[in-house]
Amino acid sequence: MLDMTALTALCAQLGCACLAEEPLSKHTSFQVGGACRAFVSVNSVETVRSLVAFLNEHAVPFTVLGRGSNIIAADEGYDGVIIGFGAEFSHITLEGGYLTCEAGASLKDVCLFALEHSLGGLEFAYGIPGSAGGALYMNAGAYGGEMDHVVYSAEVLEQDGTIRTIEREDLALSYRHSRFMEQGGIILSVTLALELDEPHEIRGRMDDYMNRRRTKQPLEYPSAGSTFKRPEGDFASRLIEVCGLKGRSVGGAQVSEKHSGFVINTGGATCADILALAEVVQREVEQQTGFRLELEPVLLK
Repeated sequence: MLDMTALTALCAQLGCACLAEEPLSKHTSFQVGGACRAFVSVNSVETVRSLVAFLNEHAVPFTVLGRGSNIIAADEGYDGVIIGFGAEFSHITLEGGYLTCEAGASLKDVCLFALEHSLGGLEFAYGIPGSAGGALYMNAGAYGGEMDHVVYSAEVLEQDGTIRTIEREDLALSYRHSRFMEQGGIILSVTLALELDEPHEIRGRMDDYMNRRRTKQPLEYPSAGSTFKRPEGDFASRLIEVCGLKGRSVGGAQVSEKHSGFVINTGGATCADILALAEVVQREVEQQTGFRLELEPVLLK
């Protein structure tokens, strides 16, 4: 059972903010979701370790949230504590040719840091609205690149409370997958191995990818990015479009008319609207093509 008085006291001791009954709609890119019991914004590795130890000791459920860009939060909220990895846990450093970023660092900031130091290879991530930790967790990628291509290692808080470094080959990275999905553990920082390149070349690729996103994706609406994983042998957006589902809506949720791979929040959408529309899309696509689409965002409930 959560003792808010004790949690608030611990957070004060650790120097981090603690918000009770915080709406998750404020912390997810879909802008939907009810309240969590408490939202704690962490500021260091030791803060994370102390907070997790406290929550485990009191049998309080918790989950880690970065930029909330690949999350659909339930309308009923989350009956536990959200550990928020944000601006206070986002330091980026360069040492020995390796770029290391705390898990809360935004991909945009990491890309700009790499550009500043003439390091190429991460340009594909420019414009992905996620955090470094979240990107590794789901092996995020775009335009032929993915985290698997650039990650060197990760610092992880294991379930037994130990902190260890896991090398790339042990991260079990594959399409939108990592070891953390089955084995748990909290990603504290990510170290990247990038290549020296000319800044104007790096900047050119970053601008090209961003322009493609702005032209083809409905960035003006809240969403969680690509709503469905790419099925083997085809593309979710193509299947959805040929099935006549572009523009289909349930409540405030709509299959984008600009890019059918995106379900968007046109205003006032709920988690229930989004999931109901996703089910319509899955059912219609399977009936018409035989492909069963799988949701890419994680449901937080």
